[in-house]
Amino acid sequence: MIYLAWILQILLVPLVAPLGIGIINAVKAKMQRRKGPSIFQPYRNFVKLLHKDEVISKDASWIAKAAPFIVFAVTFVVGACIPLFSTSVHLPASDLFAVIYTLAIGTFFLALAGMDAGSAFGGFGSSREMTVSAMAEGALIFSIVPLALLCGTTDLADIAAGVSGGYHQFIAPILLAFVGFTIALLAENTRYPFDNPDTHLELTMIHEAMILEYSGKRLALVEWAAANKLFIFAALGVNLFFPVGIATTLSFGAIALSLLVLFAKVLAVYICIALLESLIAKFRFFRLSHLIFTAIIFNVIAIGMVITL
Repeated sequence: MIYLAWILQILLVPLVAPLGIGIINAVKAKMQRRKGPSIFQPYRNFVKLLHKDEVISKDASWIAKAAPFIVFAVTFVVGACIPLFSTSVHLPASDLFAVIYTLAIGTFFLALAGMDAGSAFGGFGSSREMTVSAMAEGALIFSIVPLALLCGTTDLADIAAGVSGGYHQFIAPILLAFVGFTIALLAENTRYPFDNPDTHLELTMIHEAMILEYSGKRLALVEWAAANKLFIFAALGVNLFFPVGIATTLSFGAIALSLLVLFAKVLAVYICIALLESLIAKFRFFRLSHLIFTAIIFNVIAIGMVITL
């Protein structure tokens, strides 16, 4: 059973993540009263892109050529490290800071790739991405610090196991920290109100501006990595702050039940993101720092409550 659990842990994120993007797009289509694509459309898009030829800028160096593989590899490794369906199956690198800064490596290389191709759009997209990321990483770390203080560890699997075992008296700081985490999730994944993932307008692009020069297989890897990253953040949010149903043993029944609960909770996150993107407009770039600062305030209050309670 342990071998099956390890295979699931390693392959779950890349196999399931594209479905989440399809669900978000389908819900947004329903909100806009149109038929919309199938929830499996992202898989078809990736297959199509993987069979297409690539056009690479003559000004691009090895960075632009290698960045999609590095970005995808980062999300693949992080997906295998975080607690998904069991606190007993995870790689040793599941420490909070190791996970966050491993993800930052992917962001760094994607920003480098945006500038490396010599495109003006890529340059300002990279600049915006690094500005938002520099602020959002602090909010992300501070959102999980209250849980780390409660459990006395920065290991994500141990945090999930610890929170699931009690701490009901700390529900208020946990909820405040979850609000801060949600804002950081939207910022790190360039979703509304930080970025519009469906636009190619030069005045609003952040993520899309960095990947305009990509096509074919490399574009498929970049888009797949973005889907993986969103699933990773959604799974972290529901498993750290609301670890109901996460398995503590490796029996078949416990893992099956944990997977069902995980998919239900992540589905709720995807639906909330789709509703949010259907009901609000994208913020102006210079207002984004106010939103991230709000997340940090929530997190600091949560840390203070954990320390004093």
